[in-house]
Amino acid sequence: MKATAIVIFIWSLLLPCWGYSGQLEPIKEPPVPQENPQTPAKVELGKKLFFDRRLSGDGTMSCATCHDPNQGYSDGLPLSLNYPTTRNWRNSPTLINVAYQKHLFHDGRSASLEEQALFPMMSAFEMNQNLDFMEEELRSVPEYLEEFAKVFGDPDITRQRVAMAIAAFERSLVSRDAPLDRYLKGDKKALSPQAVQGYELFTGKGKCSECHSGAALADGRFHALNVAENPEHLKDPRIAATRRFVGKVSDFADFRTLTEDPGRYLVTKDKKDWKAFRTPTLREIASTPPYMHNGIYTTLAEVIDFLDAGGGQGNTSVTPLHLTAAEKEQLRIFLEEGLNGKATAFSYPKIP
Repeated sequence: MKATAIVIFIWSLLLPCWGYSGQLEPIKEPPVPQENPQTPAKVELGKKLFFDRRLSGDGTMSCATCHDPNQGYSDGLPLSLNYPTTRNWRNSPTLINVAYQKHLFHDGRSASLEEQALFPMMSAFEMNQNLDFMEEELRSVPEYLEEFAKVFGDPDITRQRVAMAIAAFERSLVSRDAPLDRYLKGDKKALSPQAVQGYELFTGKGKCSECHSGAALADGRFHALNVAENPEHLKDPRIAATRRFVGKVSDFADFRTLTEDPGRYLVTKDKKDWKAFRTPTLREIASTPPYMHNGIYTTLAEVIDFLDAGGGQGNTSVTPLHLTAAEKEQLRIFLEEGLNGKATAFSYPKIP
């Protein structure tokens, strides 16, 4: 029995993206870690910190710079915004429903929102802040001392508490009651006739649900689709510097000659993860273009064409779908009409 279980486990690791039969589920309450319970006061504090430019080295950026509520908590750009004189090398992922993600960042290098929140603050090409200095900056603001005492029981402001508060705010960004949710609960009029046809393609011939499954529409795994590098990005010396820097701090031996994004490989050093990236959620997908880890596709139609053709050259994760033009359109309509829900009510905070 034990041997059989081990064989099944190993086989599951070897399966390509299109080897699972994922089930779609209505959205659920987001998971919350016991060590960081949600409270309204903590969420409100996290929102203020999320929009506070003190969290960047030169005071020009906040978390919201790259995760704008008006852009689906992304920034609408192929590559995420960056610290002055530098340039990022990856697309800004949406934070909507990020509470359901098992891994954070496109390469999954963080396992919790609390851990993830500090990375961009420290990153030389993002917010470029010294965390010791940030703590002292925040401690100089009386309103923050009062709010941290209210939330954590004493006024001490640490990077860990800053991350906990921001994570609590991010867990509140939930898209609920999408037409897909209502459809899955039995309301067969929740989707238009074309969207229903798209749903059937999504779960059938299109094989989308084999990676985009569950309530989050993401399998929590990494797949190497071999998305092409953007030729324009390869010409930019600032992006080249970022690419080499990330390779260097990731202990990639050949970082000086790195000319492409190795993806998950930089985290695991496992060959199967070369150019593999996390499966993104598809909820609110119509609100968060452009797409893929490098933002190379502007529209959902382009993404559908890419997957219909069997992904990028040499990949073994997906195979051609042979969708007709009408089927591609039905799939697009389902993605655009079926996955947009009711976002959490939002208002901008007053930064102390």
